[in-house]
Amino acid sequence: MQIRISWPAGNITATLYASTPTAQALAKALPLASTARTWGEEVYFDTGVSVSRETDARQVVEPGTVAFWTDGDALALPYGPTPISRGEECRLASPCNILGSVDGDAGLLATVRDGDPIRVELIEE
Repeated sequence: MQIRISWPAGNITATLYASTPTAQALAKALPLASTARTWGEEVYFDTGVSVSRETDARQVVEPGTVAFWTDGDALALPYGPTPISRGEECRLASPCNILGSVDGDAGLLATVRDGDPIRVELIEE
């Protein structure tokens, strides 16, 4: 399952693990529009989707991971260190459900500005 995330300065696509309950709940809510927030080298935004933390939720992830922050009903897209990272790791605010990964260069997320309008849509096969 692929999604497109767009903001005024660009867009990326990401591939989601369609089998996870969180990815299925998110897909049902698409398309969605939100407001981007930044936290170090992470972009996150409210989705209006509320799900439980999955058993394999993780706090330290690879750059470009598509994560779902259950504490904030938000997608979290880390591309580098956050304010609580140790060294160069991507450390999320709390354990997040892992949904998939960004296709290509997650560093493009650096062009997202706090407060930017952001849109997420399903890419039809």
